[in-house]
Amino acid sequence: MIRVEDVSKHFGGLKAVDQVSIDIAEGSITGLIGPNGAGKTTLFNTIAGLYAPTSGRIFLDDEEITGLQPHQLFNEGLLRTFQIAHEFTRLTVVENLMMVPAHQSGENLINTWFHRKQVAQEELKINQRAMEVIDFLNLDHIADELAGNLSGGQKKLLELGRTMMVEAKIVFLDEVGAGVNRTLLREIGDAIIKLNQEKNYTFCMIEHDMDFISRLCDPVICMAEGTVLAEGTAEQVKNNEEVIEAYLGRGLKNKKAVS
Repeated sequence: MIRVEDVSKHFGGLKAVDQVSIDIAEGSITGLIGPNGAGKTTLFNTIAGLYAPTSGRIFLDDEEITGLQPHQLFNEGLLRTFQIAHEFTRLTVVENLMMVPAHQSGENLINTWFHRKQVAQEELKINQRAMEVIDFLNLDHIADELAGNLSGGQKKLLELGRTMMVEAKIVFLDEVGAGVNRTLLREIGDAIIKLNQEKNYTFCMIEHDMDFISRLCDPVICMAEGTVLAEGTAEQVKNNEEVIEAYLGRGLKNKKAVS
């Protein structure tokens, strides 16, 4: 679904991403791991249109998307979440979800004056979709809670829910497990697997919890110093000596993977 060909992103003399080529297969949950400074988030941001690549090309379903802006990629079905959730704190969970679909009739002031029935019908349809998402993610008990009052894990589930409000082809998840307790992390993992298996969502996720990665992801790609170091199943990558030296070795010594 995504093909990255020799993509580089430089910031002055810093080569944050250096001639990276990867493929993300349709229907897969691809994991992206690596130590701090490996270039993972920069690669995400380049694919998602936040940065223009210094060189190289990016394709979505064999259509070149190099240099497209995030709102253009959103319309193409490419979405991303962030390590720190970007909720509307003073809106409820339902209202946060209803904000997602683009080009709503109610955004046009003239429509609110002269086409009230059309606006009301559209809002009802969007509300119904939001309630379906809430039911799917088992968020019924907090549907009317202000998003700013949610826990970190609940905010991550809300971020995931927002991707369900549109026809997403691929979702990039940036450290969805960061700061989340183990119980909610399992719920998030269950939701990702359910979306993948039942809704055919394709995911690519940056994550530092190797147990979480091992449970969800195949393949796993390891980056280091702006380049791809290894790729394979979670077990293959964890047992790769270069990966252990560059990344997992420290984590194994500390009994956990270090970000």
